[in-house]
Amino acid sequence: MRQILFAGAIGLFLTLVGTPLLIKLLARKGYGQFIRDDGPRSHGSKKGTPTMGGIAFILATLMAYVLAKVITGEQMRFSGVLVLFLMTGMGLVGFLDDYIKIVKQRSLGLRAKAKMAGQLIVGIAFAVLSLQFADGRGNTPASTKLSFVTDFGWSIGPVLFVVWALFMILAMSNGVNLTDGLDGLATGASVMVFGAYTFIGLWQFQESCANAVTLTNPNACFEVRDPLDLAVVASALMGACFGFLWWNTSPAKIFMGDTGSLALGGALAGLAICSRTEFLMAILGGLFVMITMSVVIQVGSFKMTGKRVFRMAPLQHHFELKGWSEVLVVVRFWIIQGMCVIVGLGLFYAGWAAAK
Repeated sequence: MRQILFAGAIGLFLTLVGTPLLIKLLARKGYGQFIRDDGPRSHGSKKGTPTMGGIAFILATLMAYVLAKVITGEQMRFSGVLVLFLMTGMGLVGFLDDYIKIVKQRSLGLRAKAKMAGQLIVGIAFAVLSLQFADGRGNTPASTKLSFVTDFGWSIGPVLFVVWALFMILAMSNGVNLTDGLDGLATGASVMVFGAYTFIGLWQFQESCANAVTLTNPNACFEVRDPLDLAVVASALMGACFGFLWWNTSPAKIFMGDTGSLALGGALAGLAICSRTEFLMAILGGLFVMITMSVVIQVGSFKMTGKRVFRMAPLQHHFELKGWSEVLVVVRFWIIQGMCVIVGLGLFYAGWAAAK
């Protein structure tokens, strides 16, 4: 429990203090955001705002995790390290994308194939490694079975698992990327989901099958490789994002960029895979799913009928064009995300209780 508290507090402190230093550095180098020409006109004032802010919470999360381990004298576990690897690897792909945008002075960075290749390399490495490092009970960080609250059904095998893991990683990283269109929207939504995974990891640790003697319900235990370590990672991410939100909220002093959005999406997917809550992520991260689907619907409708369902996609821009202020959209979308987390945690608890 101390690890979780230390990780969250350190992550929060580091981004609160470190982000303004990063803002000054990026501003001095002229690393500012480019704005889409076809975006809402109100976004024109955002041009030149320092970007690549994801560097702040990526480094803060890594340092918070390590320092929490050092302070408490606890060992690093494979599951937590793998999620951090996925987060950092996806963040590096995003960083290259952001850097090219700045150097080439254009709103598009890496070519689509190069960006996809980078995501695939990191995702495949994570998926393959997550099926290694079995503990004394034979549990690896990930499972080849599909999962909701726990694993269910037959094993899909290592090859299909890698494909499934890649789908989740790409879906979540691009989902957060699409959500990151308004000041603080993706950051605040991510804080809520990481908070949920902090609770889930702690609950899974308390009700782990490895602790059969002390369980309140031995018939409803969790076979998860390192649940407490996942909670530490989630807490570090929650704290780091919370501190970053101080500077990222409207009017944003810094944007996370693809550096941050791809990293956060990777971390969310990694937590879902390693905690055996893959399908539950679609509910816990409901806002990201909703915004991603708005793009799918918009593109599909236009290609099939030549008509648009929304005034603009992703969904948050539709409401901006309807006259909602940016802050109004963000707060209402945060409320939606909060409800998704409440429903998701309710289903998680109900799944555990139903196994009694």
